[in-house]
Amino acid sequence: MSRITVAIAGASGYTGGELLRLLLFHPHVEVTQVTSERLAGKFVHKAHPNLRKATSLRFCSLAELEPCDLLFLALPHGEAMHNIDAFMQKGRRIIDLSADFRLNDAAAYEKWYRTPHARPELLHKFIYGIPELHRQEMQQATHISSAGCNATATILALYPLFKNGLVEPERTVVEVKVGSSEGGNRASTASHHPERSGCVRSFMPAGHRHVAEMVQELDLGAPVHIHFSATSIDMVRGVLATCHVFPKSELTEKDLWKLYRREYGREPFIRIVKEKDGIYRYPEPKLLIGTNFCDIGFERDPHSNRLVIISAIDNLMKGAAGQAVQAFNLMHGFPENTGLEFPGLHPV
Repeated sequence: MSRITVAIAGASGYTGGELLRLLLFHPHVEVTQVTSERLAGKFVHKAHPNLRKATSLRFCSLAELEPCDLLFLALPHGEAMHNIDAFMQKGRRIIDLSADFRLNDAAAYEKWYRTPHARPELLHKFIYGIPELHRQEMQQATHISSAGCNATATILALYPLFKNGLVEPERTVVEVKVGSSEGGNRASTASHHPERSGCVRSFMPAGHRHVAEMVQELDLGAPVHIHFSATSIDMVRGVLATCHVFPKSELTEKDLWKLYRREYGREPFIRIVKEKDGIYRYPEPKLLIGTNFCDIGFERDPHSNRLVIISAIDNLMKGAAGQAVQAFNLMHGFPENTGLEFPGLHPV
């Protein structure tokens, strides 16, 4: 069986580096080109020192891209939609990891991104990239837009409850704690070590753009309001989403187990984590570093009508590169876990 030729546009960032790491060891992939305008001509280990001796690839410029079977776009937000015609000429299939084609509605894009979408007629060409929600569409897709990391953690945590109409859709409160890699590899005042180290910094208490994805995917018949906040903490990788929801009628712990097992029991990358004792009785991002898992747990508040749903992912894996490779596998009929078998490390 001939290998699928793959190129990565924007491969010098953290997400591009994770994509390259995964694809270099994928049994059905040949990585032909990786681009970086800043590092064109240099070996990829200049940006990704973990890949020393893993490949002899050098970065090239976007202008040097040649046709391939599938093109991954790991570019800054805005670049994909402004150059999509050129990218479509290079890749017969495209997986875009930016936010450019995640939303189905141009008005929603303008509301959340405060600028009109450059190519609104193409929004419905891209399948939203959470496989657990859109597996069937992905198997037939030629264009996929990978979901945001905070959106992925939140949507997967809440989807079984919203799908089955079990909670009040207007009273959902979510707070995520995120690692520094979510901000990308460009240095800034906020990422300067004396400012970032030891921080618990509320950087988006309201108005986070990923809310648009949550509303889009969880609006399953009733208007949805997600009250969402994001906080930076002193870790490099990871998202921990703590979601507060209010059931329409009483849900016992047994009911919750049955619900999440029914919806996710056969999912290769979702694990239900709910134990009675131990320090890892709820999801913990630390255990997911380098994996494509989403761990989900829950707790009933014994003193009120509140459920706490907790989910954890590696933002660079299930929140970005890993989920994109999972989508790639679906597009090509491979087992979903191909190239994604790494189970994580303990201790870390």
